[in-house]
Amino acid sequence: MTLIRPARPSDATGICAVLNPIIQETTITFSPQPVTPSDVKDGVANHAQRGDPYLVAEDSGAVVGYAKYGPFRSGLGYAQTVELTVHIASTLRGRGLGRTLVTALEDHARAAQVHSMIAGISAENPQAIAFHKKLGFSQVGLIPRAGHKFERYIDLMLMQKFV
Repeated sequence: MTLIRPARPSDATGICAVLNPIIQETTITFSPQPVTPSDVKDGVANHAQRGDPYLVAEDSGAVVGYAKYGPFRSGLGYAQTVELTVHIASTLRGRGLGRTLVTALEDHARAAQVHSMIAGISAENPQAIAFHKKLGFSQVGLIPRAGHKFERYIDLMLMQKFV
């Protein structure tokens, strides 16, 4: 059974195990460098300090996915818009964990009076685009050649959902 819960500093290694293969092998994220447990611990602490959710999906004691949201842009005028991130271990995609995590983020967002959620998605990731569409996100922009990875430029699609 999979448990969705707030991330803890002790989850850092598990979150790295989910994210680093994505960083190293795909253009799902434009980040070129693997993250360290220290990076993740800092991120978990920063989210907690702001009151933003950072959730993990845990199965049989192992982190198999995570989702979080944080500020979309700085400044009070953007305070009700957040940007979300969701990643699932490659062997467990398509089983509903992403939907469960995003639903939990949406519940948190409504309680925090967030107005809209933004997803920045690699245009080379049709699975993520379809996933977000199924969850009610709509494409609101495309930024050509916004990212650079593996010796090429990659378009960034922006999708939005009002919560």
